[in-house]
Amino acid sequence: MFYIPSSDNANIAVYELNPRADKTIVLVHGWPLSHKMFEYQLPDLIQAGYRVISIDLRGFGASDVTSNGYNYNQFATDLYYVIYALNLMNFDLLGFSMGGAIVTRYMQLYRGYGVRKLCLCDAAVPSYCKSINNPYGQTIEATNQLIELGYKDRPALNEYFGGIFFYKQPSKPFKDWMQNLNNSASGLGEMNSLIALRDESTFKDLKYISVPTGIFHGKEDKICPFPMAEIMHKQIQNSTVFPFERSGHGIFYDDKENFNKTLIQFLEEKR
Repeated sequence: MFYIPSSDNANIAVYELNPRADKTIVLVHGWPLSHKMFEYQLPDLIQAGYRVISIDLRGFGASDVTSNGYNYNQFATDLYYVIYALNLMNFDLLGFSMGGAIVTRYMQLYRGYGVRKLCLCDAAVPSYCKSINNPYGQTIEATNQLIELGYKDRPALNEYFGGIFFYKQPSKPFKDWMQNLNNSASGLGEMNSLIALRDESTFKDLKYISVPTGIFHGKEDKICPFPMAEIMHKQIQNSTVFPFERSGHGIFYDDKENFNKTLIQFLEEKR
């Protein structure tokens, strides 16, 4: 692990595996997780010959906790500073949940600098909450209740969120691991980015995506319902939807073998 400073000198934690590989994928985690959420993807990606770069968003994992900057523009800028510092070109970019919204904003704000293929996984796109462009998201009222709960009892918020995350109920040890991972986020990072999830939209950003895009989405997703994937597909040229019939929001674990296989097949197609 090493740090790369962003535009405001906040240190972004970066993790690099298999650095000599000639193919590169960059992974952006969701809320309120960290780079550790991709534990079950790393072996397959490395075996497939990928250099794997992941980050902790500011306020999460080992990255700096800042007083502000928990919005899609700044998160996308943090990502750009990492990509630019590492001189990455012709790489694949994957974002999960809120990370999907962040990489979508990156594609607009930085015109997809360096990206070969884009992967949106159970993405909070075009918005987390219901809007004129997304009738399928969460309600603002329900999200406000989550925000209120988080300010009173953040572990209880994380326990609730973890309870609706998966379609197939994982083991208690795995649930405990997820709870600890969620609780490791800073209060500032977790709560301010939840406000960003409530308030921000990436609908207008979708037209700036021109690279081949894979939309990986659980049919049983209770957090970002599957019809959101259909909105993405309609708005993104050269996109393909990969539905996972028996998966909820936690596609990376609910159906990990199928997800890993489908992801790598998409990445390898027409390489």
